[in-house]
Amino acid sequence: MKPKVSILTGPGTNRHFDMGFAFELAGAEVSYIDVRNLPEDSRSLSTAQIIGVAGGFSYADALGSARIFARELFHRTGDLLQQQISAGVPVIGICNGFQMLVRSGVLPGNSEMSATLAQNARATFECRWVTLAAPSTKSMWTKGIEATLSCPVAHGEGRFFTDEKSLAVINAKNLVALRYVMPNGNPAALNYPYNPNGSLDDIAGICDESGLVLGLMPHPENHVTQRQGLSGSTVGPEGLALQLFRNGVHHVSA
Repeated sequence: MKPKVSILTGPGTNRHFDMGFAFELAGAEVSYIDVRNLPEDSRSLSTAQIIGVAGGFSYADALGSARIFARELFHRTGDLLQQQISAGVPVIGICNGFQMLVRSGVLPGNSEMSATLAQNARATFECRWVTLAAPSTKSMWTKGIEATLSCPVAHGEGRFFTDEKSLAVINAKNLVALRYVMPNGNPAALNYPYNPNGSLDDIAGICDESGLVLGLMPHPENHVTQRQGLSGSTVGPEGLALQLFRNGVHHVSA
């Protein structure tokens, strides 16, 4: 039987079908939960084996990216998401989904640490390809990924920022799951920063201390097949990100 993945959506999310496609390629059965259908549809969330939080512009990013999305989920379900994580259910939040996990306190997930996803350093919407390395051995999602990954970014508020104390704790606990790195090839060919938003310490994604929760700003769900790559460029079609989703599926299948 295929593992069941429930993907949380809301008004303005637009990458849920992309995330669903990635999980289906990885061998899962996918369903979608609109936050407006909660708490009536809470059973779909409480029985999910994996939970995804989709990217996009939930609630038009009013009052800050994903702030209303996070408040709506808590208002309608209380701490059900945190209960699922405590029960061992893996969670992945991408772009707006990452913002939601940070806004809701799921990430970094410890009172010793705080973080925010601020406006991009160049104060522009960044929409282009990036290269990622997976330095953390703690995150279940990045397990076994030794080569770099390539995928697009598409966000205006993706600059990971925290204070010095929190950054020290995040690094000491090995919670940096993904970093922006220089792509292979000729660095001189790049006409843009390899870190697209100015994130502190080149952080593209972090995990919680259990390793089950991953939040990241880039969109790995948009590079899970060869046809999605950028032929002839320094970043693709190599570096498929499908392994991220396979790791989640294999974890719950085991």
